[in-house]
Amino acid sequence: MTQFQRLLVIVDPRMRHSPALQRAAALARAGGATLHVAALVATPALVALLPAEVQARTRDGYAAECRTRLEEQIEPLRRQGLTITREVLCVSDLRAEILQHVAELQPDLLIKDVQHEGELKRTFITPLDWHLLRECSAPLHLVAAGGHAQPRKVVAAVDTSREQARETGLNERIIEAANALAMQSGAELHLLHTYDPLRYYMADAGAPSESWNELRDIAQQDFQAFAQAQGVPEDRRHFLLGPPTMTLAEFAREQQVDVLVMGRVQRKGLDRLVGSTTEHALYQVPCSILAIAPGG
Repeated sequence: MTQFQRLLVIVDPRMRHSPALQRAAALARAGGATLHVAALVATPALVALLPAEVQARTRDGYAAECRTRLEEQIEPLRRQGLTITREVLCVSDLRAEILQHVAELQPDLLIKDVQHEGELKRTFITPLDWHLLRECSAPLHLVAAGGHAQPRKVVAAVDTSREQARETGLNERIIEAANALAMQSGAELHLLHTYDPLRYYMADAGAPSESWNELRDIAQQDFQAFAQAQGVPEDRRHFLLGPPTMTLAEFAREQQVDVLVMGRVQRKGLDRLVGSTTEHALYQVPCSILAIAPGG
């Protein structure tokens, strides 16, 4: 994967400061990328109850206000020499509009601020960011508040113990994207694998404990072999034990990680309702996430 050259940024113009826009600007500045900013605002439901003419005036006034706020963020970036195009739209379906923009513009990278949702709300309503993780065809960079606009430490989180990741080439795609981001940002690149013994304990209940140690050793050997094949220095390889989400969050906090590059897979049935490791990590890790699909 070459460095990211076509950047599409989705912002909420009601935000006075968008970390996603600052990240996109840093990447555009470092790599000479083109940058298009789409400020998409969900039209308040009550507007639909107003007469048609009043609806139009209300949307136009709301869009004009949002356009002013967006320009306050974009103008300083233009003065730095960045070429930025922008649009402000009031839409009824944010998810559909974002996916349509991706389909039409074909960006190398979609960048968006993380939209935090409470655990209770996630139980009943699938968050917008989860929908995008499942459905967006482009690499998806969800940017958290805080940290550096230009990443300094990028970590590729691979799963060399799962057959699906190996067969689809997802691990290779993850480190390829992580390397592209690190090169464009001038950041350190690290490789990480979390091994959860409980997963194998549940699968092999009643087996002697030494078999779990053997499985762990095999998993570590597979990880080291993958790291060696990818040319990752030994001091930047991390094989960690523990539940994936919690372990990733602790590592990112201790190591001051800026971006965690993870895979995303299509899930069905109950797995889709429960969510993936990447989806849950989004609200747990203290850094940004770059999510990569097996085929794109």
